Amino acid sequence: MPVEHYWNHNTAYHPWILSIVAERPRSRVLDVGCGDGLLLARLAPLAGTIVGLEPDPATARAAAARLAHLPHARVEKQTLEEHTPSAPYDIIIFVASLHHMDLGAALSRARELLIPGGELLVVGLSANRSVFDWLVSAVQVLPVRLGSWLHREARDIGVPVAAARESIAEIRATARTILPGARLRRGLYYRYLLRWRKPTTAAR
Repeated sequence: MPVEHYWNHNTAYHPWILSIVAERPRSRVLDVGCGDGLLLARLAPLAGTIVGLEPDPATARAAAARLAHLPHARVEKQTLEEHTPSAPYDIIIFVASLHHMDLGAALSRARELLIPGGELLVVGLSANRSVFDWLVSAVQVLPVRLGSWLHREARDIGVPVAAARESIAEIRATARTILPGARLRRGLYYRYLLRWRKPTTAAR
């Protein structure tokens, strides 16, 4: 059975996600690259239907074990590209998973799977490419280390990891093309936050 609760640079942003999902009670929620299912378990009291996608077999089993007592939650061992839901989603989430995928293809697929007015939330990693990128990372070193110490960071939770490939500028440019109006900002713990609402039919 997975460890019930822990803190790391990704779970630090769970409250941000939970606050947004809470604004849309009983939503259909998709967590892409759900890892061991901790976020899904935390979403359970808020959402109507919860689906996690996790292509790694061992990690998918851990997530399924965590969610076994929740009838409205399930984990599917597949990629976003393979996923064909019976209905679109109100909210789609990526937490430290988007950089494992082709950026443009994943954002386009997520856009397709959202209902009009649905929301896409990303807690992502970016690569340092410019001098400014490196300066931002350097400034974060001390507060990040302090936060990790205060929260007793769980560094290795046994899920697949990968290095980020695109810079924040490249991610912003891609999002601007695929998700017009998306809001993207840098966060602490070497993460960025992206939020986008799909236009309704009337808004097009």
